[in-house]
Amino acid sequence: MTNTTFSKEEKAAMRAAAAEAKAAKAGADMEAACAAAIAEMTGTDKELAETLDRLVRENTTLTGKTWYGMPAYVNAAGKVVVFLQPAGKFKARYATIGFQEDAQLDEGNLWPTSFAVTKLDAAEQKQLAALLKKAVG
Repeated sequence: MTNTTFSKEEKAAMRAAAAEAKAAKAGADMEAACAAAIAEMTGTDKELAETLDRLVRENTTLTGKTWYGMPAYVNAAGKVVVFLQPAGKFKARYATIGFQEDAQLDEGNLWPTSFAVTKLDAAEQKQLAALLKKAVG
């Protein structure tokens, strides 16, 4: 009997999260881990990750780390605010830029927390920069 609860990609992400927790506890350089995760990507995923990384660094005080093996950016309390889920990670047709609970994007009773992304032109970069600034307050 095979376990179909989690895909092999989901299992790999869980193993990555466990390894990240262990590395962080051991004092590993999480910024370097984020940079390495981006460097390992290819094609559109890499372009999107590099653009997100640049926008985060230009517009926020968030720091990089990996989160389930994906590039993510945390606040001073160490909470993930924004992350990039590359399309290739789960064989999706688009990447996802997601904002976690600590992102200060609350607006009324309904607001978006993730975005499907295939390309980040100048207009989308401007929109994302504004969201990042709002997310960190």
